[in-house]
Order: sequence, then structure tokens, then C-alpha cells
Amino acid sequence: MSRVAKKPIALPKGVEIKIENELITVKGPKGTMTQAKPANIVLKQEDAELVFSTENQDQMALTGTLRAIVANMIKGVSEGFERKLELVGVGYRAAMQGKDLNLSLGYSHPILFSTPDGITIATPSATEIVVTGADKQQVGEVAAKIRGYRKPEPYKGKGVKYSDEVIIRKEAKKA
Repeated sequence: MSRVAKKPIALPKGVEIKIENELITVKGPKGTMTQAKPANIVLKQEDAELVFSTENQDQMALTGTLRAIVANMIKGVSEGFERKLELVGVGYRAAMQGKDLNLSLGYSHPILFSTPDGITIATPSATEIVVTGADKQQVGEVAAKIRGYRKPEPYKGKGVKYSDEVIIRKEAKKA
């Protein structure tokens, strides 16, 4: 059995889990999420813990993957996920217009990014963007889309970068 799958998941207070018809449903204060479960993976709730197991040797890796996904679902509906972005560059700004994010990234036109359902975008300052939500995959995808409008370039470091990202700088050509 995979090392990840052997670890039980502790259920925090206020989180309910239902396993029925090969579907796992996690409900918490920040929302509800569902995930399909393969037929030969056994999921048991013991006290305030979830335990994963399988008899099929071919399903070992899939059991660990499912355990990681369910652990992220539980963390998402109880605490939520957050990704911070920074805008680096003269005149680069971000502002919320209702549910849309208005980005000025040095192009001749502003970029309007509409916020998908289940995601909250906030701009604490003109050069900071905070993406939050219950689904880890969706939060990361939205943050990557925003970053994709103007990726950080290696010479001056201008662009949209993750707050914890380190941009490796290149030296300019010498004449």
C-alpha cells in the first residue's frame, strides 16, 4: 500500500462526509465538494478519521491519489485555499469592478477577467491580488490564468508573479 494512503485523515469539527454510490461528498462551512470513487477502493470512517484501503495491488497508487484529493477537499471546505499574486512594473495595476478583475498590464487595453463561481478575488492594494476558494485545483488554475496575462520576464522582473515566486534574473548583453 502507498505511504500516503496509509495515513488516516482527521476530520475537523463542522465537516460532514458522505460515501454513497461510488461518490464522496464533503460538506463544510465554506461549501460542498464531490469526488468520484473507484469501486475497489474502500473508505471507512472511524471516529473522527477517514481510513483508505484496497485489496487490489494495481490500485495502490490510485488509493494514495484519492486520499490526497479527499484531504484537500476537507481542508478546502473547512479552511479554504489562497494564492497571492504581485504586479511588478511601472503602471501595472489591478482593481475589482463588481465581480470582474480589471488589470492594467502595459498593453494598449485593460484586461477584464471575470471571476468563476466558487472563487473570490480581492485586491488589498493596486499591486496585489488574492485568489481564494474551497477547491485547490480551481484556485491554482485561476491564479495561473491571471499570471499568464503577463508572465514575469527575466531581465527586469516585470510582470505578474506569485508572491512566493523567485524570478531568476538574466544579465543584459554587453556591447
